[in-house]
Amino acid sequence: MFIEIETNSAVPIYLQLAQSIIEGVAKGELKPGDSLPSVRSFAADLGMNMHTVNKAYHYLEEKEFIQIVQKKGVFIHEHSVRHASPSDRDRLKKELRPIIAEALCLQLSNEDLEKLVQELILKIKEGE
Repeated sequence: MFIEIETNSAVPIYLQLAQSIIEGVAKGELKPGDSLPSVRSFAADLGMNMHTVNKAYHYLEEKEFIQIVQKKGVFIHEHSVRHASPSDRDRLKKELRPIIAEALCLQLSNEDLEKLVQELILKIKEGE
């Protein structure tokens, strides 16, 4: 799995790392039960601070994308690919709302928004 971090991005580095791992799960590159490197090892591999990786891991653990097992390691959670719960849907609606509001300010139509979403789904599934 390739992880690209944009240091000049407004998106915090820990969030970029977490989003890359989530995308790896969505693409099927990471499967439930797969192990991830330790915080220290991953930080060294990526050339970033251990606290940044630790923050990304805790963010992913909170969302049930990974499971941290003391003295055993970090694993992709068995429920990382699941049907969205009502709370998952509520959280996604809250996260999407400002993006959709911005799209509406840019006068994108419903059809344009739907096309964008479909394009992104296709690109993720194709591994782009």
